[in-house]
Amino acid sequence: MEEFKITPWEVEGKVDYKNLIEKFGLKEIDDKLLERLKKITKDLHVLIRRKYFFAHRDLEIVLDEYEKKKGFFLYTGRGPSGPMHIGHLIPFLFTKWLQEKFKVNVYIELTDDEKFLEPKRNLTLEETKKWSYENILDIIAVGFDPERTFIFQDTEYIKNMYPLALKIAKKINFSTAKAVFGFTNETNIGLIFFPSLEIAPTFFEEKICLIPAAVDQDPFWRLQRDVAEKLGKRKSAQIHSKFLPPLTGIEGKMSASKPETAIYLSDNEKTVREKIYKHAFSGGQPTVELHRKLGGNPEIDVSFQWLKILFEEDDKKIKKIEEDYRSGKLLTGELKDMLIEKIVKFLEKHNEKRREARDLVNVFKYEGQLAKEMWKRIHQ
Repeated sequence: MEEFKITPWEVEGKVDYKNLIEKFGLKEIDDKLLERLKKITKDLHVLIRRKYFFAHRDLEIVLDEYEKKKGFFLYTGRGPSGPMHIGHLIPFLFTKWLQEKFKVNVYIELTDDEKFLEPKRNLTLEETKKWSYENILDIIAVGFDPERTFIFQDTEYIKNMYPLALKIAKKINFSTAKAVFGFTNETNIGLIFFPSLEIAPTFFEEKICLIPAAVDQDPFWRLQRDVAEKLGKRKSAQIHSKFLPPLTGIEGKMSASKPETAIYLSDNEKTVREKIYKHAFSGGQPTVELHRKLGGNPEIDVSFQWLKILFEEDDKKIKKIEEDYRSGKLLTGELKDMLIEKIVKFLEKHNEKRREARDLVNVFKYEGQLAKEMWKRIHQ
């Protein structure tokens, strides 16, 4: 029996990523593929170098297309149901790096319709509109190219997408949607139609689409690859990330309904310190004496995992931190202090960029080169 549950709307338990690779029909990102990527990009983002982005579909084909000068485009998104935390930002940080390295277009979908339709959320359209704006500021702060990036809300851009979404919807029967997403007789018909809207941007260009996203979104892309053939269009490629562990332990993922599990992008230094000291699960021993003698376990220590995944890019430094923690030389409190310092600096820089983003919203949504092109197009 599986010890974890994973859907686009829910993640529970300790996720077995090797099991997911087999279950979802993915490929592991191996050292050979990383070397090929590095040959093009010259360096590797920490998120893929340490295999936080761990699995893919057709990444080799994307690189083939790039080398043949055919190119590709990037697509990712955000469900605007509340404020963003650090875990939400990870796909955008990696997507921005890919855009920078390959000089390609990026499409970012704000699924305000989906979050309105989700029964557990119980959000109004006014609330999803508000959170769309707030989330867009955080996304822009990552540093995307404003002329090559189009950020759009489904409820605003629906006129341009609807003809394409209809064609997609016509090729998906309820039996398939039910099997892929677990819909029941209680599921509202809006949510049943929604996958066609999430699939639509994968066809915005004739080139192959590469989607960097967390692995829980994979059901949409399996369906996309089935529909693409029926519509005579390109199958999308994917590059999947793991989940940033919640502060409270290495199982599941951070949850907006449990603020103690996450560091929000709006958290100040005092809040960051309190959350990490109070909630960050430790791999250390109960007493200093025991820790010095027996050492800690970095595999289950959330502070170490966060440093390794994102906040300490220097491979030599992270190796030494791990060795010192295992040996007992480095205490849990000292490890937490390292993480706090890194996160506070990260958030200070991010929020400075976020304040500047207020003047750029219209550029990314309407006035940038790609945005202008997209508003002129009705997708057939």
